[in-house]
Amino acid sequence: MAELATIARPYAEALYQVAKKHDVKAWGQTLDALALVAQDADLRSFADNPKVTAEQVYAVMTAAAKQTLAPELQNFLRTVIDNGRLSALQAVVDQFHVLANAAAGVADAQIFSAYPIEPAQLADVVATLEKRFGRKLEAHVQLEPALIGGIRVVVGDEVLDTSVKARLDRMKVALTA
Repeated sequence: MAELATIARPYAEALYQVAKKHDVKAWGQTLDALALVAQDADLRSFADNPKVTAEQVYAVMTAAAKQTLAPELQNFLRTVIDNGRLSALQAVVDQFHVLANAAAGVADAQIFSAYPIEPAQLADVVATLEKRFGRKLEAHVQLEPALIGGIRVVVGDEVLDTSVKARLDRMKVALTA
């Protein structure tokens, strides 16, 4: 996985430098759509077919993403396709978001919850987490029923686990020690 990150880093940095001159948020949304399309196994096998041209792959990707690309993004996507780096596109987009968030003073917070979180509750949770982590957070909620109850929050390399599953695991260790 480190190799993929190494491949993605120069693309992400160059892309971010150009995006700063435009609307970084809009570019991020467009890149998310392109990365979603690039993850499709059928598209990947289509792109790997030696009889298919890079222009055909580009046309299929832009049609599937339903996005009108700025000229800079067109050049970026063509470069990725020409260099056979379609498999690294998700890593490029992830690193692009990290750079954009760092510049904005925001960090991504992945919140795993056993149950859906209402918007009002999420706002309270995010406010508490921002105080706890000492920075502005952009929350992404993902359901994980195995937690039984509570939440697990991942911000960068920090993890805050208040789930019932984690508490049960700690009790198990204490009782068996």
